[in-house]
Amino acid sequence: MSLDVDLMVTQPCSVYNANITHNLNTMAGEVKLSNGMTLYQVLWRPDEQVGLKFARDISELLDEGWNILLSDPEKYKRYNPENGWGDYEGLCNFVYKYRNACWDNPEAELRISR
Repeated sequence: MSLDVDLMVTQPCSVYNANITHNLNTMAGEVKLSNGMTLYQVLWRPDEQVGLKFARDISELLDEGWNILLSDPEKYKRYNPENGWGDYEGLCNFVYKYRNACWDNPEAELRISR
């Protein structure tokens, strides 16, 4: 016979981490989603939106936003920052990777730092 004892603590663990310049906020704000939100709201301010707490809540919105960006590159390239920090391709790549991470980790809680 034996005695097993465990003291367990579940702590948050990051399953995905990415960073993008705030210089692309105007471009993201021009991407209008079918639910009336913008890609900016989904990326930078999900904490201010009702029902956007987990990766599963934004994965389809990111997919829609990414497809909208790809549908009209010239429209969105007009919003490339003049200072050269960030560009259309960078936003497309960021959204694509973030979308995939959300699909892979639907139960992950969103943590946004601005």
